[in-house]
Amino acid sequence: MKKHPLLLLLLFAVFVFSCRKNSFITGGNAVVQFSADTLFFDTVFVSTGSITESVKIINDNDQKLRLSAVRLMGGSQSYFHINIDGSPGPEQDNIDIDAGDSLYIFVAVQIDPQSADLPFVVQDSIQVAFNGNKRYIQLEAYGQDAHFLRNQVLTGNTVWDNKLPYVILGGLQVDTNALLTISAGCKVYFHADAPLLVDGTLLVNGDHYDSTRVSFLGDRLDAPYSSFPGSWPGIYVRATSAGNDLKYAVIRNADQSVVVLAPPAGTIPKVLLEQCIIDNGYSAGIIGVQGSLQANNCLISNCGQNLELGGGGYYLFQQCTAAAYSNNYISHTQPVLTVADVIQQGSSLVTGNMQAVFDNCIFWGANGDVDNEVVVSQEGTGVFNVSFSSCLWKVKTAPSGVTVAGIIANQDPLFDSVNNSATYYNFRLQAGSPAAGAGIPAGIGIDLDGNPRPALNPDLGCYQRQ
Repeated sequence: MKKHPLLLLLLFAVFVFSCRKNSFITGGNAVVQFSADTLFFDTVFVSTGSITESVKIINDNDQKLRLSAVRLMGGSQSYFHINIDGSPGPEQDNIDIDAGDSLYIFVAVQIDPQSADLPFVVQDSIQVAFNGNKRYIQLEAYGQDAHFLRNQVLTGNTVWDNKLPYVILGGLQVDTNALLTISAGCKVYFHADAPLLVDGTLLVNGDHYDSTRVSFLGDRLDAPYSSFPGSWPGIYVRATSAGNDLKYAVIRNADQSVVVLAPPAGTIPKVLLEQCIIDNGYSAGIIGVQGSLQANNCLISNCGQNLELGGGGYYLFQQCTAAAYSNNYISHTQPVLTVADVIQQGSSLVTGNMQAVFDNCIFWGANGDVDNEVVVSQEGTGVFNVSFSSCLWKVKTAPSGVTVAGIIANQDPLFDSVNNSATYYNFRLQAGSPAAGAGIPAGIGIDLDGNPRPALNPDLGCYQRQ
């Protein structure tokens, strides 16, 4: 019989290809594709409900692939439930996918938005393990009933009421020439990836009751995350912004709580903070970079660096308390106040005119390794006017090049309660505090609680003893 080499070669190739398709790829370089890296369940529930989404796992190899495990990391306790190609359950092992083929994972989530035990954003993940590799598909759903805004840019005039909280994911920008007004009692929660960027104007109209203050917090409400600093990026007031006024705002657990960049053209402060609490900021409480800010009756407490004012700018702090203690979350290693006319930007040093006034303020820290809680430095040749009147501070070496009057140095202000292990702090003054009645008239008739202050000889700091 006559042999046909070409036919034999084709038959051999078909045989080899067929064998290869039926063999398994076992190397760690196997190629697996997901139709989505994250499943978002963005429907806003108004009552208990369920939503189902799907994701496809694709074997892009020319051999079979065995998935050693596909598991829902939260297991049977998760709010999510998975079904892998028709088989329900939180985990399946040894799943084979033919070369060039795929399988579907169906994911359902059931949410009761009225449950106060739910976080605002419910999260889990699916682990896909193969050939020694582990990859993850992220799952994210809305939890409690709220207004959810993802990567939003606000234009025109927007007013937020207090009927439902606002949850920000990915970030929120107040556009140039836009105005965001936030009503008393409103609560705003930020995801870990969500800064508030203000290029226009932000007005916060809180009031002195706890229920009527406006809160800016991270969206993790479960312990211990609800107390972690650095839970969200912070509020950034940028170069084009002007006319910002925050009354009775509570800004807690951010990374850089309030950042003010570049002064406005006029003499009106770019940012006015009135009766605000800035607490537990991982990197800083207030950062001014050639900025413009006025703060009245504000508490800036237990931040990585409470007040950092650099590169020049225009600042007025009246009746404010800046205090820091080492605790389980943040070590007190930086002064509570630094003022400088220079700042590092990239590889360059930028300087500017610095004008800063501090009246009736307390600058105190303890349980750390800081000797000088107030540090002032001048390196440029421009205007440098920094003054402290009737302030209490803790310093080993008093700052030079500043104007001072009525300073109380290195006397414990006797705050009401300081418990570092329990991270409980009450910065009101005890009876007999050296800060009591030590102030000068500043024209501020109330304190952080909304209580009246005397016109003459008010207490130092943000609280007036009643």
